[in-house]
This record gives sequence, C-alpha cells and structure tokens, in this order.
Amino acid sequence: MKEEALKSPLKAFMKQRRMGLNDFIQKIASNSYACKHPEVQSILKISQPQEPELMNANPSPPPSPSQQINLGPSSNPHAKPSDFHFLKVIGKGSFGKVLLARHKAEEVFYAVKVLQKKAILKKKEEKHIMSERNVLLKNVKHPFLVGLHFSFQTADKLYFVLDYINGGELFYHLQRERCFLEPRARFYAAEIASALGYLHSLNIVYRDLKPENILLDSQGHIVLTDFGLCKENIEHNGTTSTFCGTPEYLAPEVLHKQPYDRTVDWWCLGAVLYEMLYGLPPFYSRNTAEMYDNILNKPLQLKPNITNSARHLLEGLLQKDRTKRLGAKDDFMEIKSHVFFSLINWDDLINKKITPPFNPNVSGPSDLRHFDPEFTEEPVPNSIGRSPDSILLTASVQEAAEAFLGFSYAPPMDSFL
Repeated sequence: MKEEALKSPLKAFMKQRRMGLNDFIQKIASNSYACKHPEVQSILKISQPQEPELMNANPSPPPSPSQQINLGPSSNPHAKPSDFHFLKVIGKGSFGKVLLARHKAEEVFYAVKVLQKKAILKKKEEKHIMSERNVLLKNVKHPFLVGLHFSFQTADKLYFVLDYINGGELFYHLQRERCFLEPRARFYAAEIASALGYLHSLNIVYRDLKPENILLDSQGHIVLTDFGLCKENIEHNGTTSTFCGTPEYLAPEVLHKQPYDRTVDWWCLGAVLYEMLYGLPPFYSRNTAEMYDNILNKPLQLKPNITNSARHLLEGLLQKDRTKRLGAKDDFMEIKSHVFFSLINWDDLINKKITPPFNPNVSGPSDLRHFDPEFTEEPVPNSIGRSPDSILLTASVQEAAEAFLGFSYAPPMDSFL
C-alpha cells in the first residue's frame, strides 16, 4: 500500500519531466504561485536559454515546409528518406520524433531522429542542433555513447541515422522499479562517468544528464544519447553561462546564472545516482519554484539506508560550491578513484567485460517491450518519409539553407573496410 502511495507522485513527476525546459519554465512563470526567494523569482523570468550566438534582434520568419531548401554540399548526397522503412515511433522531443527504421538495402535497423527545420528555426535552436551533430561525429570511439552512422536533410527535415538501442531508458526502468540496489546503481554510475569523462577529454560539457537520456543496450550496458545541449570547446577550467538543462538536475551555479564549467556534469551524475538509490531527484518538489529554492539553499539530506562510501560520493558530487565539488580539481580521475568505485575494474568496464546487473532480455530489434507504449502505439506519420514538392527559394528559405549547411554526413569509405 505504501509503495502504491509513493508511485502516484512519482508517476506525475515522470510525466511532468517529459516537457522541455523552455515550455516548462514558461508554464510555471504564468502560474499564480510565486516563490518568496528573490533568486528563484529571477530565474522564473527566464523563458528560454540564451547564448550570444543564438540571439537575433530581427529573426526572419521560418521557411514554409512546402518550399525547397538549397541543401549545400553534402558528403552523402544519395541518402534519402525512401531508403528506409519507418516502423515505429520510439521517442519524441521538442523538434520531432525518433523512429525505428530498417534500411531497405542493408536490412539493418537504425534509430532515425527526424527533426522539423521549421520548429528549430522558430525557436532559434539551429546552433544546438549543429552542435549535437558535431558531438555525435566524435562519439565513434566510446562504447557508452550513441553512434551516428550518417545524417542527411530534405527541404523541411533533418535526419540523424543513429545506433538502435532497445534495452529501454533508465527513466523507464526506474519508473517500473522505483529504485535500484547499490551494486546496480554503482555499475550504471561508473559507465555514465566513463562516458562523461570521455566527453570532457574532448572539451565537451554534456549539460543535460538525466535518466531519459541514458539508454540500456540489449545486453544492459549504458548508452548516453541526446547531445542537443552539449557545449563544445570548454577547455579545462573553461566556463559557459547558458541557462539550460532539465529542472530537477540544474546545478546551483546554473540557477544563480553564474559561469559554470564541466563540474556541472558531476552535479548531474550525483543527482542521477541519488535518484537511482532513492527513487526521486535529491531536491525534488512538485512545485518547481520550491525545488529551485531547495537546490540553492536546502542542505543535502541522505537517509541512512546507503553505505558510507555512497553517502560520501553523493556529498562530494552534490556540493553546491562547484569549486569544492568532487571532480573540480582532476575531473574524471577524482570520480574514478573514489572509494565507492573501488570494486570497479575500469579497464574491464570500458571493454564491456563486466556482466551488467540487469539483462533487458530483448529477443531482437522488433522487441519493443522496454519502450513506452505512449510512443510505440502512436502511428508513424506519413510525412516522415516524404518531403513537399519544391516551389520557390525565398530569402527565409535561403537563410534555412545556410543555417544547416554542412549538416549531412557520411563516414569515410575506409571505415567500412
């Protein structure tokens, strides 16, 4: 009975969290409730992430989907939507959908992320989309990051052809089991930390770690996905100041609108580990303004049902002062050498020689048992594999062409050999 009582707010929290940060903040900002904490009131005035390169005093109207866009030079000019059978919707986001697709000629299954250019341009998010593509190109050498096979575009859509991962979101498994035992949480946290450490070695800050962006593969290993909020070229001790992320996981320095660095990812790792062990994020409140107030001001409270090493790690990762946070001095090496991970052989981990604590037991690519039926029961839109007939190239359409110039990608031929 007690478990059922816990599941109700948890379910509401899970649904609420699927909203994008921009829409979510706009929704709360229009709510009559106002938190008394002045910093939180200030935060709620922000309606969308802003970076100098994304601001445009006179934005051109987005192109009509029916107009042809000059795609520019493409390293994969032959790729097109009709190369695929689009089988099922397996995910949704602010700008489009992720679909399970089978390549007709290769007979290989992929996850194809299909984004609407009109929606991206309307919210001035093209730089984030191009950043996602750039980060995906660098992921090929790490086992816990989703891989990009190639990308292409039509007049109105962008297509990422990605590894198909069908063990389910960590979000989905947490929703079903409420929390994990410590050995399982340790295994996932180690693989996530390894992936974040690799991104940091490329001077990339991930910024949006949350259970929805953490997938399990068919064997039960972690795969980090969704790189739309990654910030490139953040060198050691380098900072950025964009207000972005997901409400439950925002670090205090982001809420304070202060410059922040790669330690923001270690805060998020702490929040995810806390959630794996306890079932909800560390400072969670159903009232978002109150939750922000908690993140900024409430001391971390840890129930006694975890080991001392887990407690010490959470206290280090969820340190409100980023300069004192675990990872501030020596980044991933500090996480790696923490006593909580003393049972992890990191060489075996990176080579996938450690048997995952949970096997999704999928029978094959068509086994969708770990995807939310909210997605899989949705019909595949007829427009996914089609593009509108070309009309005229207007000034706004030309702008769209320039915005996504160089998006298309195919791996070099020798990578197939």
